Amino acid sequence: MSNNELTVIDREGSTHRLEWEPDQTMMEALRDNDLPVLASCGGTASCATCHVFLDKEVFDTLGERSEDELELLVEAEGYQECGSRLSCQLDFSRELNGVTVTLAPED
Repeated sequence: MSNNELTVIDREGSTHRLEWEPDQTMMEALRDNDLPVLASCGGTASCATCHVFLDKEVFDTLGERSEDELELLVEAEGYQECGSRLSCQLDFSRELNGVTVTLAPED
């Protein structure tokens, strides 16, 4: 395993440690490691099938969500004002290396 890691809690509560390549979005890392993320739109922020929850401490360090992202999330199952993000909008970064995310319920 490289030093670029992502820990994912799936919808059944199981934990998965994934390799996260620096040129990937979080959604691509989830999809490429066979986690149940539909990513229907392919990462264009036009669906919410890659919705994840981040801890508030991590969420607060990220930039603001775009209007498009927020609009999709508000309509998504289990939306959390502090925590919900579309994983396709999160690029690998040193700050996110090693982060733990939880997959949101499927709509």
